[in-house]
Amino acid sequence: SRFKKYSSIPLRNGMTGKDVAEKMLHDHGIYDVQVISTSGQLTDHYNPMNKTINLSEPVYASTSVAAAAVAAHETGHAVQHAMGYAPLKMRSALVPVISATSKWVMWVILLGIIMVQTFPALLWVGIAMFALTTIFSFVTLPVEKNATNRALAWLSNAGITDVSNQAEAVDAGNFALPVIQV
Repeated sequence: SRFKKYSSIPLRNGMTGKDVAEKMLHDHGIYDVQVISTSGQLTDHYNPMNKTINLSEPVYASTSVAAAAVAAHETGHAVQHAMGYAPLKMRSALVPVISATSKWVMWVILLGIIMVQTFPALLWVGIAMFALTTIFSFVTLPVEKNATNRALAWLSNAGITDVSNQAEAVDAGNFALPVIQV
């Protein structure tokens, strides 16, 4: 509902989400990241493997404050990547482990509960796997908050937002903190 609310507030300069992302990249001296449109709604993300900022169709072509905030947030991840931001490096290193762990953790815990009398260590393995996914969430939080802070500061400093819509951008930018997912 917050994204929808700020999607109706236009940027005065008429820049699309794509334009915002490209300008932020160039303002940070980054020219090897491509901004592309992806299907769906709120499917926006930065992919460090192929250096793409994937903006959902409503963000890519929209000239709204919400689109600018989401596009700048995702571009903030590209800036983190280019600068070697340590928490992002840690998160990226954990992704393959967490991807595998998250697929199996509930099954291991369930099997551990069933086999607690004969193989109690399996339950502890499941608990350790669950703990690892929780740690991943805690590592992800500063990465996301930093990307949002970078985005909001840049939107203001670059003149993309102004006094008339900076508060909306801040609120929309805090919305851009995505749900933690692998």
